[in-house]
Amino acid sequence: MKTDILAFAAHPDDIEISCGATIIKHIRLGKKVVIADFTRGELGTRGSAEIRDMEAAESARIMGIHQRVNLGFRDVFFVHDERHILKIVETIRRFQPEIVIANAPNDRHPDHGRASKMVDEACFLSGLRRITMNFEGEDLKPWRPKTIYHYIQDQYLDPDFIVDVTGLEEDKMTALKAFKSQFFDPDSKEPVTPISRKDFFDVILGQMKVMGRSIGVAYGEGFIAHRHVGVNCLTDLV
Repeated sequence: MKTDILAFAAHPDDIEISCGATIIKHIRLGKKVVIADFTRGELGTRGSAEIRDMEAAESARIMGIHQRVNLGFRDVFFVHDERHILKIVETIRRFQPEIVIANAPNDRHPDHGRASKMVDEACFLSGLRRITMNFEGEDLKPWRPKTIYHYIQDQYLDPDFIVDVTGLEEDKMTALKAFKSQFFDPDSKEPVTPISRKDFFDVILGQMKVMGRSIGVAYGEGFIAHRHVGVNCLTDLV
């Protein structure tokens, strides 16, 4: 399945929190987008793995994601080793993305930074022809994405570029609210977490406003690039 964008996330809802509007925008531009969640978020304080599975599927439906897969890694305890890296390589080769996006290089949750580094490494290794593998009986050919971008999550990081997502902020929030177990619910009896507070949605919108203001628009989502971003002409820059 040839894909334009393959978005990796340590946990279901990382994408929705950090770059959901960017994903929605590109889908509406006709791009094919796949999400690959590392874990089921089974060690989260609220909800359960089974509930998160259903929520992730509903959010994907709302956003219009072409496919959402889960790599089955252990929440919190997945490690940077050969087995895990090869699973990410397999996913890259299956979907052959032009662009890969992944977790923030540094963040409050240790899974995020670790996942970020693992995706960086796997994108390089995926292009090595002497690494051979197959999926469901089909040989997976070497494939290296053109570029990797990292979305910004809980901690503020200075972005290398910002995507104008003005007009998509409410669509993003609708997809995010599909994760009902994780966010504010006045009827919930589960423990309060930093993201289940009533004002968390205001925080998300506020972050988007800060990003947008810096490029002269209402709402934006920022990304980090480890190499220079090239453009065809100066008019591509706003």
